Amino acid sequence: MSTTPSSPRSWLPSAQDSPFGVHNLPYGVFTAADQPGRRRVGVRVGDFVLDAGAAARAAGAPSVLLDADSLNPLMAAGRSVWTQVRADLTTWLTDESFREALAPALLPVGEVELHLPFEVADYVDFYASEHHATNLGTIFRPGSEPLTPNWKHLPIGYHGRAGTVVVSGTPVVRPQGQRKAPADAAPTFGPSRRLDIEAEVGFVVGTPSQLGRPVALDDFEQHVFGVCLLNDWSARDIQAWEYVPLGPFLGKSFATSVSPWIVPLDALRHARVAPPRRDVEPLAYLDDRGGEPWGLDLAMEVRLNGHLVSRPPFATMYWTAQQQLAHMTVNGASLRTGDLFASGTVSGPEPDTRGALIELTWNGEEPVKLPDGTTRTFLEDGDEVVITATAPGPDGTVVGFGEVAGRVG
Repeated sequence: MSTTPSSPRSWLPSAQDSPFGVHNLPYGVFTAADQPGRRRVGVRVGDFVLDAGAAARAAGAPSVLLDADSLNPLMAAGRSVWTQVRADLTTWLTDESFREALAPALLPVGEVELHLPFEVADYVDFYASEHHATNLGTIFRPGSEPLTPNWKHLPIGYHGRAGTVVVSGTPVVRPQGQRKAPADAAPTFGPSRRLDIEAEVGFVVGTPSQLGRPVALDDFEQHVFGVCLLNDWSARDIQAWEYVPLGPFLGKSFATSVSPWIVPLDALRHARVAPPRRDVEPLAYLDDRGGEPWGLDLAMEVRLNGHLVSRPPFATMYWTAQQQLAHMTVNGASLRTGDLFASGTVSGPEPDTRGALIELTWNGEEPVKLPDGTTRTFLEDGDEVVITATAPGPDGTVVGFGEVAGRVG
């Protein structure tokens, strides 16, 4: 695991001992009441959002990348710029001499509106949890080997729809499509009856790559800007009827929610852990055994209508984001600024660590009981799902990711 110097303390009281202290400094995009039509790059610090462009100008630093209306210009600037901007932000928020100049650029987080923080170029979703894949294989192929023959040889994934990635809080419209249960003589059309969630972690690409040149494992940190939370909403009945012989399509493409804060990779140095032991030797381009591990110790929580239903542990994921990026480009596919790739459903070994309702209810056979006396197999109209996560930071601190929330409309 990498080590970094002790985390400095901010002059901002609410940033001290906060999951959004100077050891974190996640990026987002916001609008404020004084200029509701102007989107600005912001940095979460304590109970405030720092207007990053205004802060740079007040500190006498270059502000062009931070004066944009999305994170894409900053993301495209590359690793050396990301490091410098983060160092500058840390200095401004810890050096008392900047306090008076920066004070006007701090807005209470409850008084701003948060937006999709970057323009999504492409979206890829993986299937990297052995526990999740085993559970689904057991549900749908009882009596057979739950994992497909290729599962431990490569990170399985599918291409999603970038245009339906939405920010946390955006209502989720129940999708319509074809459905056919095994006992039905013919398919029917209508709203999904088996609307589900998938608790995931997303990785956001900053620096693009050249078409025809794969991105090696060692180049992961040169291309990935940061990490967010993600809910890959899924219509299981539509998915089940359409996905043979090709992968997910309409059952997945109606909405994917992401959290408004992008946590920089540099804030996760102390969260890096080795992935679970692999019992199949990976091919050379996926072999990460000689380098620093890119498993992440993230503690996730899933709440349905305010009730905690699951605590998925991200450290159990079989394939890491580093391997996923290498596999995603090994055929020569290029990266673009704003590419988003997701981990796949995060599930652990215990029933209360499963990251999707299809697992939590074992395909509807074991409904989840809620405190109001109702039960759920899949989502009903009006249900709200909130996914949160934290990670260990330096010196016993906690790195907060905020939340990704959505209500079924």
